[in-house]
Amino acid sequence: MLRWIARGLLVALASAVTAMPSLAQTGPDFYKGKTVTYIVATPPGGGYDFWGRLVSEYMQKYLPGSTFVVKNMGGAGHLVGANATYASKADGLTIGTFNTGLIYAQVIKHDGAKFDLSKMSWIGKAATEPRVLAIASHSPIKTFDELRAAKEPVNFATSGGGTSSDFIETNMLANVFKLNIKILTGYSGTERRLAMRRGEIVGAMGSRSSFGSFVQDGHGRFIAQIGGNDKDVPQLRDLVTDPSGKALVAMLQSQGDISRLTAGPPGIPQDRLDALRMAFRKAMEDPELQAKAEKLERAVEPAYGDELLAMINTALNQPPEIVTMLKVTLEAPKDEATAQPK
Repeated sequence: MLRWIARGLLVALASAVTAMPSLAQTGPDFYKGKTVTYIVATPPGGGYDFWGRLVSEYMQKYLPGSTFVVKNMGGAGHLVGANATYASKADGLTIGTFNTGLIYAQVIKHDGAKFDLSKMSWIGKAATEPRVLAIASHSPIKTFDELRAAKEPVNFATSGGGTSSDFIETNMLANVFKLNIKILTGYSGTERRLAMRRGEIVGAMGSRSSFGSFVQDGHGRFIAQIGGNDKDVPQLRDLVTDPSGKALVAMLQSQGDISRLTAGPPGIPQDRLDALRMAFRKAMEDPELQAKAEKLERAVEPAYGDELLAMINTALNQPPEIVTMLKVTLEAPKDEATAQPK
């Protein structure tokens, strides 16, 4: 009997010793010695790349022993990077960032959207980005009303076609407000601002932070803003009176509230997702990260985990009239050309 008991104890001890490594590989411990790929759905340069690299740097700091590698996967208005993130193995070793224009793509069931944003593993968002209409300083257009009154086509640049947020939003504004603009695609990152300085382009729509220094340096001006608390630029909601215009502005503002997001594929084990969310939160609270963002006039306004998921679900749940307006706008865009930036 004693021999049987002793043998049982030895078996139990051996099992416990064997199980210890797997028990140790939970939560933050899982990331020790691991490489995390952070997909940025744009080419290098620009706001998404800046935030992706900044977030990666500080998430790595708060997951000791991990290595974060940024992988730029631009193309198809962020669809390439977002699809790759969604389809990646749900082991917690691939996460990424992409623009909120993909919310529009899912709302209208775009063929190229191979994802369901409501099922992704949401980690956090870094900022709130009010949208602005920026006009180059060489243009005589100084107000939104003057843009609406333009007789000749006004060249506007967007980063991509189809599902990029600036392309979608510029098209929607053009159609709803009957703007006489010509949309040129293919200007990613800093290329829009450089093209405006060269005189190729008159205007562009984007985040205020992306155009802040451009305007401060005298190369352009803001003629309207959507969202945010800034008092130096007219709010577009105050410049329109028709219901369809107000509905559009309200939807665009909701997208600006969800910006510089980080997510992974569906099904990341909860302990690993919790570790990623913890690292993201600590990164956002890090004074060094905040100082780097502030230096480039990019405000840190985070949200985390399930709070962000709730915001995503709200944005996806648009009323039928908004969905119809979105479909009509995207199916019948203004005159569009593909630009070849110099």
